[in-house]
Amino acid sequence: MNVLEEIIHLLPMISDYHAPDSQLYTTLGRMARAEVERRFSVPDYKAHDFKPFGNVVFPYHKLGAVDSLDLLNLDELIILSFYWVNRKRYKRVVDIGANIGPHSIILSKCGFAVQAYEPDPKHYEILQQNLKLNNCANVQVINAAVSDKPGEAEFIRVVGNTTGSHLAGSKANPYGELDKFSVKLEAIGPIIDEADLIKLDAEGHEKEILLATKREHWLETDALVEIENKDNAALIYKHFEAMKINLFSQKNCWRRVSNLEGMPNSYREGTLFISNKTKIPWEMN
Repeated sequence: MNVLEEIIHLLPMISDYHAPDSQLYTTLGRMARAEVERRFSVPDYKAHDFKPFGNVVFPYHKLGAVDSLDLLNLDELIILSFYWVNRKRYKRVVDIGANIGPHSIILSKCGFAVQAYEPDPKHYEILQQNLKLNNCANVQVINAAVSDKPGEAEFIRVVGNTTGSHLAGSKANPYGELDKFSVKLEAIGPIIDEADLIKLDAEGHEKEILLATKREHWLETDALVEIENKDNAALIYKHFEAMKINLFSQKNCWRRVSNLEGMPNSYREGTLFISNKTKIPWEMN
């Protein structure tokens, strides 16, 4: 068993140490980064060993100030390990904000039926290529953003960091060179009805998406969500508290969120898990 595989298998067993401010998190993050760089730091089309998921093709791409290696940092590996231990618990997964495909590829390797939504045409093109390189026949790709209702909206591509591109109004004061164009919107309601797990990284638009959901949407569906800021965190907390749907925060080692202070306020504080379950399932099903 290689180092990266050991980390993937270890992560579900040490969920009490997933908080980004823990020393173990820092150490594992440094180790994982070295292993990811060793495999995926060149723009080739070679398959690399990424057990337990199998061989993965993930060519290097520069995405402004960040790159494709940043899409496989420890927070992302924690989520990928969650997919692995829950590959028999869930069947239909929606990847909202699929970017260039790291989650969709691994979800496919785990055997899920996947719907992947990505509004940026440049990312969408690379996403399709990456899925083809990995023979991900069980992934349906949609070139659209997800919102509270269908339609069209202005999309802002942050040229200096395309991973931070977003629907207009989702972020305050976007910086640097910006490209603006219209994208298609799909409503969250019909999407969530067809999923039992959602991964949501909407770059600030998570508030509009989640506040459009009702309690019945969450009775048999879970979500892993990145929260953009404090304002979004407060509104999302209030919404789910009123619906009596549980929230679990990585920054508190996946304990249930009992007050606003327990909510993540940015990507630096890790992921939020939304569920009607009484705890986040880290045990193999």
